[in-house]
Amino acid sequence: MITMKKFLLLCAVCLFGSAAYAQEPVVFTTEQDHQNMLDQLGIKSIRRGFDADQSSPYAANYDESKANPYPVIPELMKTNDGKRVKNAKQWYEVRRPEIVEAFESEVYGRLPENIPSVTWTVKAQEIETVGMMRVKAKQLVGHVDNSACPSINVDIKMVVVTPADAKGPVPLLMMFGAANLPNPVTPGAEDMAVINETLRSLLASDPRTAELMKKYPAWQPFEPANPFAAFSRMAQRQPGQDAPSTEQLIAAGWGYAMIDPSSIQADNGAGLTRGIIGLVNKGQPRKPDDWGSLRAWAWGAARGLDYLETDPDVDAKHVGIEGVSRYGKAALVTLAFEERFAMGLIGSSGKGGAALHRRIFGEGLENLTGSGEYHWMAGNYLKYAAIESKTGAWNADMLPVDSHQLIALCAPRLVFISYGIPEQGDALWLDQYGSWQATIAAGEAFKLLGGTDLGLSNDYRNEPMPPYNTDVLEGDLAWRQHDGGHTDAPNMKHFIKWATEKIGYIYKR
Repeated sequence: MITMKKFLLLCAVCLFGSAAYAQEPVVFTTEQDHQNMLDQLGIKSIRRGFDADQSSPYAANYDESKANPYPVIPELMKTNDGKRVKNAKQWYEVRRPEIVEAFESEVYGRLPENIPSVTWTVKAQEIETVGMMRVKAKQLVGHVDNSACPSINVDIKMVVVTPADAKGPVPLLMMFGAANLPNPVTPGAEDMAVINETLRSLLASDPRTAELMKKYPAWQPFEPANPFAAFSRMAQRQPGQDAPSTEQLIAAGWGYAMIDPSSIQADNGAGLTRGIIGLVNKGQPRKPDDWGSLRAWAWGAARGLDYLETDPDVDAKHVGIEGVSRYGKAALVTLAFEERFAMGLIGSSGKGGAALHRRIFGEGLENLTGSGEYHWMAGNYLKYAAIESKTGAWNADMLPVDSHQLIALCAPRLVFISYGIPEQGDALWLDQYGSWQATIAAGEAFKLLGGTDLGLSNDYRNEPMPPYNTDVLEGDLAWRQHDGGHTDAPNMKHFIKWATEKIGYIYKR
């Protein structure tokens, strides 16, 4: 017999379900979350990261003779049981999965199995201009299903821009950055007059502003858009100065998408119990092999590609991914793990991107394990900076993989590694040479899979890095160090020309 108490309890369960017993999202500071991960790993202390300030007792090393305490990087073409990889079948069935497993477990983290679905909605769609060129511009939001954890909301922001005069779908470069419409259409003079009249009437009806409307009878809240603004911006460019990357892409008949990483996952440790990582974990802290922000941003880019595959204006078979600095790391991770992306422009990515983890030059592995950057990586990555832990001391040489293998995961798709020069602000901190070495070593995979490497040897220890502004752009794997700073903008025109030729694209309009 069911008593009234049991009946009421059953009603409560039916009404509220499991949500009645759900844990509240954890609110950690970055330092608290960092310590939580150290505690999970049984780490008592880790090595401090290096400082760019050369007067610091922890100053970064810039002496090449001291940069390679671990000069031997993991073999790319040898399986875990010591067998040589001789063909594409062995690569795809054995070696590639081994490398992926190591990166997921120890470096960037695993994608959870229970990631909710994303529903894309077009919030605005207009004919706008980029420079003086007419474009189709769409502003989108990708809502992640949060029914399992309503307290955490994730709405991915993305803008898609394609040439208005293109006859057929166009290749597109997705870029990590603010997802703003290029030039939102504003009301003309007549419509603006109606808006201003309405606003003035509203302001005049409020006692607080009524006198001000009398005091400034000719003032208008909004001014019509300047139709010559684009001309003005173009006139301000210095002679020989390249147009913005977005203008270059549109002029070449490409499209571009801007996807906002912060709308996917926050760029700090405190945000790990929110964003997509927090949503999947229902607001609880990460486990050691859970994904970090780099992998989360890459996941978000893949969901953006899901939408692009439905857009008739986009050639979804020729979508690339681009980013600079931390977003250069994210772009390389995206290209490595999401094989639907056809190409990548990887800008100034440094450690955690194209630069070898084993090198001690500028930014070190230890910088990526400190509280400022650890959130980019899987928790397990912290082990490799451990001084004292339940499993002893660890170092970079104990990593089962290195960045040449990350680049190799992209093969034989198109990969353009881009850097600037330290004299212009692309600091030595990024270890341009360590990225060159990784790019050289990755070439074996491109050749094995029917692509082309840099056209040089794969001897990463002895192949000299070319001078800046030297094109190494003949292969499917490409390198160019420009004479600018911490940006890939000076290489954009080279990327567009190289990629356009590689995919055989002809702009039809």
